Amino acid sequence: MLELNQRLGEVESGEIYDTLTLPYELRIRGRLRATTDTRHDVGLFLDRGPVLREGECLQARTGEIIRIRAASEPVVTATIQNGMPLARLCYHLGNRHVALQIGSGGAIGSNSAKLGWVRFPPDHVLEELAERLGATLDRHQAPFDPEPGAYANAGESHSHGSGHRHSHSHKPGEPHAH
Repeated sequence: MLELNQRLGEVESGEIYDTLTLPYELRIRGRLRATTDTRHDVGLFLDRGPVLREGECLQARTGEIIRIRAASEPVVTATIQNGMPLARLCYHLGNRHVALQIGSGGAIGSNSAKLGWVRFPPDHVLEELAERLGATLDRHQAPFDPEPGAYANAGESHSHGSGHRHSHSHKPGEPHAH
């Protein structure tokens, strides 16, 4: 069994040993025994808290790299006009403390750029709320990769896209010292 114990983020596809496709409810766990897409047994031994994201890679103690895939699962996608209607829908659904995946562009058509969507697990109360706010619902199977939340990486250093990480020790208004 491969022991996956290190998070890598995304890596080049040539370095990938295998993929592991999991539904959202299993991607929130830090400890898990699973089988990869090509039938290798793996065990996750990760820090608790951060959700495994679509495309994220994990490394085994022995060096193999496994890419995470979000499995298709039952979801509801609520499509609505961008701007205030989408903001209102996100506010009211988010106020129910439900995991949400948010995107733009609706079904193929001339006005798809004017549409946004919110995806969530099936729930008749949330579905009724979304319809009351003017959304069109589609109950279907799709990968579910919700927003990580504002505090998902609290206390961690962050990247400015320059290929390195640092924490903020400068004063507001001062330039970044690297």
